[in-house]
Amino acid sequence: MLIGDDREELASAALARVDALHTGLTQIVLEGGNLDGIAAEVSRVLEVGVAFTSTDGRVRASALDDEHQELLVDQDLVDPTGRVRVERIGSGAAHVSRVAAAGVELARLVAIAHEPISDDDVHALERAAAVAALLITREEAVAAVENKYQGDFLRDLLLRRTADPAYVAEHAETFEWDLSRPMVVVVAEIDPSDEVVSSGRRRQWQERFSAAWRQVAAAVAPGIATVDFSSEVVTLLPLAEGDTEPVAGHGVVRRAVTAVAGDKGGGRRPFSVGVSRVASTIDELPAAYAQARRAVEVGRRIRGGGSTTFFDQLGVHRLIALIPNNPAGSAELDAFVEDVLGPLVEDTTEAADLRETLQVLLDTNFNVAEAARLQFFHYNTMRYRVSKLERLLGPLSTDPHLRLDVAVALRVLEITG
Repeated sequence: MLIGDDREELASAALARVDALHTGLTQIVLEGGNLDGIAAEVSRVLEVGVAFTSTDGRVRASALDDEHQELLVDQDLVDPTGRVRVERIGSGAAHVSRVAAAGVELARLVAIAHEPISDDDVHALERAAAVAALLITREEAVAAVENKYQGDFLRDLLLRRTADPAYVAEHAETFEWDLSRPMVVVVAEIDPSDEVVSSGRRRQWQERFSAAWRQVAAAVAPGIATVDFSSEVVTLLPLAEGDTEPVAGHGVVRRAVTAVAGDKGGGRRPFSVGVSRVASTIDELPAAYAQARRAVEVGRRIRGGGSTTFFDQLGVHRLIALIPNNPAGSAELDAFVEDVLGPLVEDTTEAADLRETLQVLLDTNFNVAEAARLQFFHYNTMRYRVSKLERLLGPLSTDPHLRLDVAVALRVLEITG
């Protein structure tokens, strides 16, 4: 049993170690060190595995050997995408500290050990988190300026405001972007939410979302452009060699989306993604950007939130999406729908009910018995509905061209609302 003097001596030694660690970490920051350096120093002094993660558990820097990695896995603290499940960490052999500045959460400091982490070491970890906050604040201030510059450049490029190839090449090289390879433009947007939150909170969601895309893109390949456009994140994902079937870019996009989404345990917001055709040259990027934006818009409308939509898989929606998104294009689409569907365009319960029946009939190739079964109608009820639809629209059951027009009009209505 420890007597009073022994306890005081141990407490004094622990305090001295905490102060020495704090001084060492501060020196690392002053000398231009990074989070990896801080993680390594904390791991060495406290003899624990250390990782700095995003607020939802994406590893940004670490000092974790194989044993520490196994400990995290054994305690089910890592999801299949590699995200540390910070929301599950309590006390004991694993500890998580908030890295925050001015009330804003910047990151998490995760420590893992073979034995329960002592209160003295927890205190040391909290001091290390405070030092890390200084470093991250400095890095984010610099990154904000760089991201603004990168965002302005990429937006100009994607909107055809920049035409000089030499200017583009010079700036791409400055940003260490490789724009010389075939790539797809990926537009990712956080899905709308009915939750009432402040604009500052929404901006935090967007910043975390953007940071996740940058981190995942950096793991895919070097030189990938990823920029936050305030309401959307744009990423130019390169194709793997021979990546052409069934849709070019499908594999790399799906892996990136899965990595960004994780298992949602870290509070990641649901999002939708649109993917362009392949852009083989810089000149093709503006058209590809327009395709990706249209794909995410159409995909969310027809599939709901959380969808990943490839422009080349839109089918007839792809042709509809090529109609210019301006008043003239919208007016032409509206006129087509009204000409073909007539009174079924009306915003009434009866019209919506008949449109649903019409879609089921089209899906079953006008098999009345099958359509009746799918809608839980009596056969004679469905025959009556078919007669009513043909009085309103024409000989649908015998005219394949009319059925095609109606099918397209329903798709247009689905997109335009």
